[in-house]
Amino acid sequence: MKQMDKLTVDFDKGNGLVPAIVQDEHTKEVLMMGYMNQEALEISRKTGKVTFFSRTKQRLWTKGETSGNFLLIRGIELDCDQDTLLIQANPQGPVCHTGNDTCFAHQNRSKSYFIDELRDVIKDRKHNPSDKSYTASLFASGINKVAQKVGEEAVEIVIEAKDNNKDLFLGEAADLLFHYLVLLEAKGYELDEVMEVLIKRHQK
Repeated sequence: MKQMDKLTVDFDKGNGLVPAIVQDEHTKEVLMMGYMNQEALEISRKTGKVTFFSRTKQRLWTKGETSGNFLLIRGIELDCDQDTLLIQANPQGPVCHTGNDTCFAHQNRSKSYFIDELRDVIKDRKHNPSDKSYTASLFASGINKVAQKVGEEAVEIVIEAKDNNKDLFLGEAADLLFHYLVLLEAKGYELDEVMEVLIKRHQK
C-alpha cells in the first residue's frame, strides 16, 4: 500500500474535507466517491478499510459497517493539487446501498485490466531476470523457443475445445494468453499496437 505519510494532503482547501474516489484495484471501475477528513484518513490507513466523514450525519462511518460489504484498501494516491484522494480497493460485495456494484449503476465484472498488470510483470522479468523465474527463463531461451511455446499452447487449447471440461479449457486459455504476451514482449511490441490494428479494422 502506498504510504500516505510520505504525502501531504491539503485539508484546508475544502474546510477540513477532501473528496475520496474509490476505484476497484483490478477492474479500475470507479465504485463510489465520499469525503474524508484527517481522522477518517488515519482510521482508513490503520484499519485497511475505507472510512469516510458523513457531511449529513457529521460523523465518521466505515463503508460496509452495516452491510459487511467493506472496501479493503490496497493503495492510496494523492492528486497533483494535493486535495483529492484516489483509493484502490477490493470490494467485499456490492458497493451501492441499492445493491448495485457501484454507486453509478455500472457493472463491476471485467478483470481485463489485470492484463496490464501481468504485462508489467512480464516486462520486469525481461529486464530484471531471476534464476527462479519461469518467465525469465523463456526470454533467456530465445525468440524461437517462445514462439514454439505459443504454438504448443495453441494446439493444446484446440484439443481441449473439443471436450467439455471447463477447467482444463480455461487453464489452456490462460496458458496461451500468458505465452502470447511473453511473445509480444520478446518481439518488443506492445499489446496496444495489436489493439490499434483491431480498432482500425472495426472502424472500416
